Amino acid sequence: MIPRERGPWRAGLYSAWIMAHLDDHRLAHQLATDAGSMLVELRAKLASEGAPPSVLKAQGDRAAHVLLVRALAEARPDDAVLSEEGRDHLGRLSADRVWIVDPLDGTREFSQVPRSDWAVHVALVEDGEPTAGAVALPALGVTYSTAEPPVILDAPNAPPRLAVSRSRPLLEAMALAEALDAELVPMGSAGAKAMAVATGLVDCYPHAGGQYEWDSCAPVAVARAAGLWCSRLNGSPLRYNRPDPWLPDILICHPGVHERVAATLAQLGWSS
Repeated sequence: MIPRERGPWRAGLYSAWIMAHLDDHRLAHQLATDAGSMLVELRAKLASEGAPPSVLKAQGDRAAHVLLVRALAEARPDDAVLSEEGRDHLGRLSADRVWIVDPLDGTREFSQVPRSDWAVHVALVEDGEPTAGAVALPALGVTYSTAEPPVILDAPNAPPRLAVSRSRPLLEAMALAEALDAELVPMGSAGAKAMAVATGLVDCYPHAGGQYEWDSCAPVAVARAAGLWCSRLNGSPLRYNRPDPWLPDILICHPGVHERVAATLAQLGWSS
């Protein structure tokens, strides 16, 4: 096994980044990329065979889960793993290092060829904090990670743009958009929405409909490393590797709009 090398602290990055080792960041990036490449090939094969969406969903979820769990068992045999598609072994609660993965974030979008707004999430959690992570957007051929955090816009868009669910935009997001005179940008998976903030396509991703830890852990790791604001809607911190992996809400936004967003959310009843 390759000895783990501590990564240097970089000014402006999320401070917990220094807890992980440099090759943890590289491993997260490589695993998300590998799983994504496999999914692209599997999707093309199944689509060419005329497989229905249900088959694409089931086979995509399972194949990516197996790839990631096996790779982590080989690369980090002493670490715990929490995967959306695996059994939740609560022994993870006493582990110092826990990998939280979503093998296929956005199974609906994956099954709707040729949609590209689906992702693979790989994150390392230490002491409740995501310290390394990667989000692959395989259909776009790109992986964003804490190994090389994306560079966010110097200033947000004007007017601001909010990422919302394509299939079911929440009333809270619509109310926030109205109060900020913001534009709603519908898209699919949580990973795609979070990375849209990191790349400047949108400025804010508010979600009040609840998610599991694997939906947001890797996106939050990458977003924080890039310098984005990440919290609950009421401003309280996000914590991971809890007994119940359900998270009620989340906010990821450009620091240039955070004060306005936080003030508006407080007026809408989201206050700490």
